[in-house]
Amino acid sequence: MLKRSFDILFSLFMIILLSPVLILTALLVKFTSKGPVIFKHKRVGLNGKDIFVYKFRTMVPDAEKLGPGLTERNDSRVTKFGKFLRRTSIDEFPQFFNTLFGSMSVAGPRPEIPEIVRDYSAFQRQVLALRPGITGFPQINGRADLTIPKKLRLDVYYTKHQNICFDIYIIFKTIIVLFTGKGAF
Repeated sequence: MLKRSFDILFSLFMIILLSPVLILTALLVKFTSKGPVIFKHKRVGLNGKDIFVYKFRTMVPDAEKLGPGLTERNDSRVTKFGKFLRRTSIDEFPQFFNTLFGSMSVAGPRPEIPEIVRDYSAFQRQVLALRPGITGFPQINGRADLTIPKKLRLDVYYTKHQNICFDIYIIFKTIIVLFTGKGAF
């Protein structure tokens, strides 16, 4: 209950604080490329239930039809402005709405696509015991530089050691990582 209360208050605070950035980003996404401003993607959330995660669109419309399902470094499907959004993680800001409405948490295991979750081992499935997070332990320990198995090991570690102090630590470290851009693409 403490974690959920923290998530609601923190998300509401961030939405208010970031509202000028959210509005400006939405306008720039709209005016720099065709297609919707928000990208809605199916992921697996708490207890293995499907959720939709919202992000600012960083790729060309219908990108899934043009290449691999997972984004790779120097992916030609990513728009010029999308590269900036990904590098700064601004594309993730709409997930504060996911958190406010209860499908995500501020800190927790990152939500993964159903195709990857299907192949999780029993050990890896432990991450589904918590709401997925906007940020998490892997995001402060390498982000995109980590393999999926390494990310999952860090997420399972978080699952076993999760508490409000650990969440606050992850949030503060995330801010530092965002300013360095380390592990982002």
